[in-house]
Order: sequence, then C-alpha cells, then structure tokens
Amino acid sequence: MPDPTHRRVARRIRARRERLGLSQEALADASGFNHRQTITAIEAGDRSIAPEELAALAGALGVGVAYFTDPFVATGEAAFSFRAEAGIADRIAEFEEVAGQWIATYRELEPGGRGKQSLLLPALSLTARSSYEDALAAADDVRERLGLGAYPAERLEAALEREWGIPVLYFDGRSGISGAATRLGGLQAVFINRAEASGRRNFDLAHELFHLLTWDSMPPRRIDDARPERDEKRVEQLADNFASALLLPEPSVRELWAARPDGSPTEWMAATAQRFRVSGPALKCRLLRLGLVEEGGLPGDEALARAAGAVERFGPVPQLFNATFAERVHTAVESGRLSLRRASRILGLELADFAELLRSYGRPLSYEV
Repeated sequence: MPDPTHRRVARRIRARRERLGLSQEALADASGFNHRQTITAIEAGDRSIAPEELAALAGALGVGVAYFTDPFVATGEAAFSFRAEAGIADRIAEFEEVAGQWIATYRELEPGGRGKQSLLLPALSLTARSSYEDALAAADDVRERLGLGAYPAERLEAALEREWGIPVLYFDGRSGISGAATRLGGLQAVFINRAEASGRRNFDLAHELFHLLTWDSMPPRRIDDARPERDEKRVEQLADNFASALLLPEPSVRELWAARPDGSPTEWMAATAQRFRVSGPALKCRLLRLGLVEEGGLPGDEALARAAGAVERFGPVPQLFNATFAERVHTAVESGRLSLRRASRILGLELADFAELLRSYGRPLSYEV
C-alpha cells in the first residue's frame, strides 16, 4: 500500500493537472511519458515515481518539486464549503489556498502523529429529502450529545473541539467571506470571519457544523452564495433549520416567551437574543417557526438592530486562529521543527505580529524577534 507521502504526491499531481485544464495525455506528452496510462496509474497511486520523473512532472505543471511533497499545504487534499457573497470566486480561491495551509499545518503539528482528529464525529442520517422536523430533531440530539444546555452558543465552540476534535479557527475579515467548513483526511474544521457580528458568527458555526455532519450524505456546495439551485437550496434550508434549533432550544425559547413582560416586544427580543448570543432576526425566525407569533406580530429587522445596538457583540472579538493552533505552532517553532519565518508566512503575519499573537495566547517565544 502506498505511504502517505506517495498518496499526497498522486493527489497533487491530479489536482494541478485539472487546475491547468490538461488532459492526462497532454501531461504525459509534456513530461516525457510514452502513454497516458502511466499518468493514470500515477494519479491513482498505483505506480511509484522516480525522482527524475517527479522533476519532469513538476516542470510540465509549472511548479517546484516541493509543491507535491510539502506537508504544510493541502493542495489536492482539502475540501471546502464556503459561506460567501456571490461573484467573488477569485477571492475565494485565494483564501482557499491560504486556509489550506492553516489546516494542513494544524494537522501536521498534531501531537503524537497525524490523523487522529474528529474520529468521534457522528454522521447525521439526513438527506435532501429529509423534512425540516428531521433537521430539528438532529439538532436536539447534537445539543444533548455535546451537553450544550439551555443556551448553547456560549458552549458550542469549546465542546466541538473537546468532544469531536473540530477546531474553530478565526481569520481576519476578507470582504464577502463569512466562514467555511473543511475536511482534510480525518480532520474536520470550521473557519469563521471574526469581523462578523457575534450573532452571525455563532449562526455560521452551527450552519457549518451541519455540513460537516452531513458531508457524505449531502455534500455541500463549494460556495454557499445564497443563490442555490432547487435541490441545493433545500440543503441550505435544512442547515439553517438545524442551526436555529441548535442555538435556540425550543424549551428555553418557550419558557422565556411565556415569561415576557407586557408591552412592546422589541426590548425583550433584543435582550433575549443577547442571552442566546444570536441576532435579533434569528430569534424572530425561530419564534415564527415555533408558532409563538404570526407574521407581522413582531418588530422589523431594522428596529431589532437598533434595539440591540452594541449589545449584540456578546464580548470581545475572538483572537486570530485559536489557542490549540497557537500552542502547536509555538511548540514547533521552539523545537526547530518549523522555522520562525516559515511559521509567520503560513499564518500571514509579520514576524513581530506573529510573536505578539503567540504572546497573546500565553506562548511567548524564548527569544526576541
């Protein structure tokens, strides 16, 4: 059986060829192989590759040999599903390459070896034909498994990493990209734009969790740009229903609704949204779906936003990446496994900013930068 490096090389050869729009026959001709079947066997991992052959393939594909062997990139391995605006494919492709380095580094620096993450992650038995009630029931089950309690948003992120090995990595705002779910071998992760409002960040996390839990039965679109086709729209609606039910448990919502004071519901909704750490519109949709109020019986989204004001921040903006990632990178740099300059390039930070990030997580470097 081919070793992991051999499989990585095979996947990246195919990914690079397809990205360039080359046929296997064209690549065979350009790299000096006599038959297309040779490229087929190489990409399938069924044929070993001599160093000089890899160099020829690299030349034909316009990259260096390290492109195929570097464990700190995820080319040809990681699969992404983005929540983003329409019409920004170039920015998404750029971010995918950067985020691929982050997640590959997270995996490569795992203590005790790679591939142990997300082993306990359950798969939800849902399909595009499942009902919205099925999605709600799945959310209840996930909330119970993770022990999220009556107000899940405040515990969700920590529980995902602790119980299922799913890291939540925060990145700085790239216009139009809210977040992403990704799979890289046994590792599954969520990226969240830390520039988004708190309620949006929490909802994005719950939405992307749905995609991770249903990836095999309902592979998500690469880009969720709010303009899906009919079947894809159904999947996104299921994801939204799951996220809503996960973050706003029915018993908790009903209890607070029954105890609401008389008068205008605007202030109550702003305070309740803060308590659940979701946006006012998300709470409004949940109340409507539970049948607690009819359409038109609640304030509009603009009024809710004004009432929420600064309340919706729910605390400080998250730090970049997360504590586990910072710890792994710090250990690798201090031990010499990863150079300081390469680590800072992977994270997209200047050296001084990189050192400050580690220091902010309580992991200062042992020398001055």
